[in-house]
Amino acid sequence: MSPAPTDATFSLVPVPPGRATPLVFASPHSGGLYPEDMGATEGLSVASLRSAEDAAVDRLLGAGAAAGAVLIAGRIGRAYVDLNRAPEELDPTLIDGVSATPPPGLKTQAGYGVIPRLAGDGAPLYDRRLTREEAVGRIARMHQPYHEALGGLMRAARRRHGRAILVDWHSMPSRATGPNGPDVVLGDRHGTSCATDLTRRLRALFEAMGWRVALNRPYAGGYATQLWGRPEEGFEAMQIELNRRLYWDEASGGPSVGWGRCQSGLNRVVAALGEDFA
Repeated sequence: MSPAPTDATFSLVPVPPGRATPLVFASPHSGGLYPEDMGATEGLSVASLRSAEDAAVDRLLGAGAAAGAVLIAGRIGRAYVDLNRAPEELDPTLIDGVSATPPPGLKTQAGYGVIPRLAGDGAPLYDRRLTREEAVGRIARMHQPYHEALGGLMRAARRRHGRAILVDWHSMPSRATGPNGPDVVLGDRHGTSCATDLTRRLRALFEAMGWRVALNRPYAGGYATQLWGRPEEGFEAMQIELNRRLYWDEASGGPSVGWGRCQSGLNRVVAALGEDFA
């Protein structure tokens, strides 16, 4: 595992002077750093450890800055701490001293709380229970700084432009929707987290490239979308899930032959979205 100092929680790609828009791009699950103190089960493969990561999504968003969207990208691996889960979503099955009453959310019960119990492929991450102090320490060192930075970006965008729009970028394994499933899932919390015009615009942009688009199924938007989806306060949020079959070889763990085409398509979407808010 690679060491991950506290200041490696996230990275920022700023916007060139004079180009800022209300757009804030985030990629919370593209990180691949795992501190030694994780103490994962002996023999866990690297492929399992990293199976929940949104592989290289931050790299696909290289056109964001030129289009006026600042990018915040998580660097810490999702199996260590999930930056898109609420900090109170602690798993009593994994962590000592955590009450099961009231029961945690369904994702946490399934093994995917803020400190995951299972890898993305379902493999157990630990052969031990974590102390509450371990869990709270990870959240304080990794989760809290990321969300403080994201919050600062959102508030600054609203001050400058009167509104702030979070686009929270993710990827989904091809098995999640099957061979005939969507290429892109837009999550707007069933029409509550952003203006309907934004949802329609993004759908039209992706469909113009021939990509199949679904709305809110199976992903309606996670913690960040819920947290910042407050249009009545000038904060809007949209979660975008890209099907990994568009750009990633899930067997080899590297870019597929579709990488260039996918990145070119995303560049067009991002550029058009930036023009809308320029």
